[in-house]
Amino acid sequence: MTQAETQRADIIVVGAGLAGLVAAAEAADAGRSVLIVDQEPEQSLGGQAFWSLGGLFLVDSSEQRRMGIKDSLDLATQDWMGSAQFDRDEDLWPRRWAEAYLDFAHGEKRAWLHQMGHRFFPVVGWAERGDGRADGHGNSVPRFHITWGTGPGVVAPFERRVREHAQAGRIRFAFRHRVDEVIVEDGTATGVRGRVLEASSIQRGQASSRVEVADFELRAQAIIVTSGGIGGNHDLVRKSWPERLGTPPASMVSGVPAHVDGRMVGITEATGARVINRDRMWHYVEGIRNWDPIWANHGIRILPGPSSLWLDATGRRLPAPNFPGFDTLGTLKVLRESGYDYSWFVLTQKIIEKEFALSGSEQNPDLTGKSVRGVIDRARKGPGPVEAFKQYGEDFVVADSLGELVAGMNKLAANDPSGPAIDERELRRLIEARDRQIENPFAKDAQITAMYAARHYRGDKLSRVAKPHQLLDPANGPLIAVKLHILSRKTLGGLETDLSGRCLTAAGTPLPGLYAAGEVNGFGGGGMMGYNALEGTFLGGCLFSGRTAGRAAAAAV
Repeated sequence: MTQAETQRADIIVVGAGLAGLVAAAEAADAGRSVLIVDQEPEQSLGGQAFWSLGGLFLVDSSEQRRMGIKDSLDLATQDWMGSAQFDRDEDLWPRRWAEAYLDFAHGEKRAWLHQMGHRFFPVVGWAERGDGRADGHGNSVPRFHITWGTGPGVVAPFERRVREHAQAGRIRFAFRHRVDEVIVEDGTATGVRGRVLEASSIQRGQASSRVEVADFELRAQAIIVTSGGIGGNHDLVRKSWPERLGTPPASMVSGVPAHVDGRMVGITEATGARVINRDRMWHYVEGIRNWDPIWANHGIRILPGPSSLWLDATGRRLPAPNFPGFDTLGTLKVLRESGYDYSWFVLTQKIIEKEFALSGSEQNPDLTGKSVRGVIDRARKGPGPVEAFKQYGEDFVVADSLGELVAGMNKLAANDPSGPAIDERELRRLIEARDRQIENPFAKDAQITAMYAARHYRGDKLSRVAKPHQLLDPANGPLIAVKLHILSRKTLGGLETDLSGRCLTAAGTPLPGLYAAGEVNGFGGGGMMGYNALEGTFLGGCLFSGRTAGRAAAAAV
């Protein structure tokens, strides 16, 4: 090899995201030498978890109990299995991983994090409220625990542990090392080969150079692949798109940087490791273009309360239970049937102040910065970043009259992705019919009923659900419309693994020396969430699968 570089360790971890950091820390705790390999520069340590809101799924937590929420392992299992809808022969290990993860989320997960200094915001969020069936998809109760410090607050304990081990010489880093091959000799994974990329000083999340400067070969007794999913590779997303969700969209915004491209899935599969459930994926339908982007085609997800009126591109109201915050993939399916790649929220200033939040650590400076004053200001005046999007975001229309609002919507409808003009008279008729349902504290409109029901939960009434009001009453204005894009995000399938995180072959036997954790193995087993996610489960899946693989690999070498 030209300019060859060879190093050895007990364990190589491919990927310096959250799952990789957890796996490395656990293996080093067991006294093993670890080499962390990542194609991105050191400033990207922590991967996608750094950009997240830091939400974690817990069951029957002390935070839930303080909010008056009655949760249990039985209820959480009912919700998980109703959402996962496991129905394939290859769901054997995903189901076992789901059961193990539920035990973890109900048991030691919170205490394990707490002893490392991790803390939660006291108000528990109610994400993915479901499809309207007790035994179907969705969370029966609030379970979305936001980390005090958001994504960086999740990463910090594990980065600290890894750096402490690095100072002691047990962990080494190989940044800008792009793995192109997992070496398998005599049926056992023994190392990785690839190319060293030139140094890069780009900011976290920005595209780094792919200029190659040297070859490398690294050897170990165990390889743990933690390289993430495919969400930044829209061509691969479309190739894997399931028929059950309709045709793949021609236009999407990206919820992850371009380097989240799925390369390592194929590279690991070439060893003989089996990939399952490629068609299971999780993309949001409330994406907006970032007015101040970090990566190309950068999209941000709106975390909506239940009150915005949701229309498809033609102006038709979405059917129940496709309300904001209820059933992500169910709504995606309905929207794909419209024939267009976008939809609309129509709302008021009162709704946006109370109900809009934006996903991501950088969009929540109060929570990320652990600012109590900032949180109080958010409750009083609404989130500052939301107001910035309302002012600068290209997907927002703000108007004092419905006629002015529709004119603005139709101007945006002419932009890519383009669609039909909204008919003002029909939209007025629809909104007036909706507004008449507000004249009484009861209604037949299912969304209005859901809004009243949401306010029965103290956390929603305090911070997430506006008091029901008429959209066309000027006292509640101005009117606002938001053009919503499909936002690529998570891979729910991946490398099949047993409960030790060992990669399995098509014969169902472990491939010696090869492990996987995080999004690359569907957060556990090759897809422990099945067809649907309950939210707060992506980071948690990285924590649990990384911990499992790190401990198992350390015990085996």
